[in-house]
Amino acid sequence: MMAGVKIDSVGAWKLAGLVPALLALVACGGATTPGVGPGAGAAKPQPVVVQPVTRTAWVDRIQALGTAKANESVTLTAKTAETVARVNFSDGQLVDAGAVLVEMTDRAEVAQLKEAQAAYSETEKQYERLRGLVKQGTVTQSQVDAQLAARDTAKARMEAIRVRLSDRVVTAPFAGVLGFRAVSPGTLVQPGTVITTLDDIRTIKLDFSVPETFLAALAPGQTIEARSAAYPEKSFDGIVTSLDSRVDPVTRAIIVRAEIPNPERLLKPGMLLAVEVLNRPRESLTIAEISLSALRETMFVYRVDDDNVAREISVRIGGRRSGEVEVLEGLSEGDRIVTDGLVRMRDGVPVAINASTPTGG
Repeated sequence: MMAGVKIDSVGAWKLAGLVPALLALVACGGATTPGVGPGAGAAKPQPVVVQPVTRTAWVDRIQALGTAKANESVTLTAKTAETVARVNFSDGQLVDAGAVLVEMTDRAEVAQLKEAQAAYSETEKQYERLRGLVKQGTVTQSQVDAQLAARDTAKARMEAIRVRLSDRVVTAPFAGVLGFRAVSPGTLVQPGTVITTLDDIRTIKLDFSVPETFLAALAPGQTIEARSAAYPEKSFDGIVTSLDSRVDPVTRAIIVRAEIPNPERLLKPGMLLAVEVLNRPRESLTIAEISLSALRETMFVYRVDDDNVAREISVRIGGRRSGEVEVLEGLSEGDRIVTDGLVRMRDGVPVAINASTPTGG
């Protein structure tokens, strides 16, 4: 007890009641500012943007690079040594199957054919005459057989000349587009001399290499999407038609062939195309990729519950695509996921939703 201070029994009772009050005031920081009471230390809601978990169409994509090829392609060459008489096509022309492209000089062969036809006609008449005489016993059967052989020989000579004549006419074996012509009227050509090229590009064959690890996911009939740097805004859809029978032992990759309809003839043989094979189309839960956080090997997101409190939820993800992630486990359709404001997020933090992406948006 302090010297000079006298405290009676009543004062002691009042002092005993004042001490707890003073201790409570110190515990509250000694503040008595109006408007600040119990609960003033509660966490302030953090502003966030949320996006709902949606169910969308999803497909796995196997990416590769491929080279375009014509459905049918041939280099047309001369079959005989002769002078070009007429060229009946122009560069880049579309032609039908059987169209006559180049005609060679054939006067000598035409004359020989007429001679052979006359000889055949004469031997045919002689044969028919002898057939009638053998019935009368005037000639022997051996004479008839000899005349028959002569007739067949004349016919074979005539057919051989016709084949040589056909070699002097170059025709299109199938419908397609011609390349640049390499000959002019008067050109002396030899067997193998290139005349032009012919490509059927109404359908494009696309060959591309895929690592053997994807072999189980590849099968004829799968849909592909191809893109070319020449047409960056356009996608070309096709179908896988076959897989090579061997895996390259050096690259450990297999060649896959697909066919792409090309009615506008935009794609040309030799073009480089970026290919995506579409595998296992399905409906999957998706979230924005920016909502994902990672701790070591664990992926998690912050889900906002009905009380606007953020909860840390572990998730298992599948495929990824531009800005989106497939969710395999951990979330349900319609869950609200924090996409902006993640820096201040902790499990159990109250949030204030500033903006929300509409469901399905």
